[in-house]
Amino acid sequence: MIAGLNVLRIINEPLLKAIAYGLDRTGCASPERNVPFFYLGGGTFDLSILTIDNGFFKVKATAGDTHLGGEDFDNRLVSHFVEEFKRKHKKDISQNKRAVGRCARCARGLTGR
Repeated sequence: MIAGLNVLRIINEPLLKAIAYGLDRTGCASPERNVPFFYLGGGTFDLSILTIDNGFFKVKATAGDTHLGGEDFDNRLVSHFVEEFKRKHKKDISQNKRAVGRCARCARGLTGR
């Protein structure tokens, strides 16, 4: 028991993603295939390769980077905007918290966060 629940089976994150994506219901009788799963979180990037064969899943490989995620993309976009502003207007706004904050809001808007 965990937290008062009777645990029948514990599955790993890549399998959970496959099930959430609906691959457990699509083409159960289909031939064996390898499917990549990418996850880009706020601070992590994960990749898993699953083999799906007749409705059964097997995790073939999984890897990730806990220091690469959506926030890193946002920060890179902010740096790009600051450099573009400097190039176009010959003014460095990198020390202006308000201006950098506006760039950050713009970056988050572009990345959907």
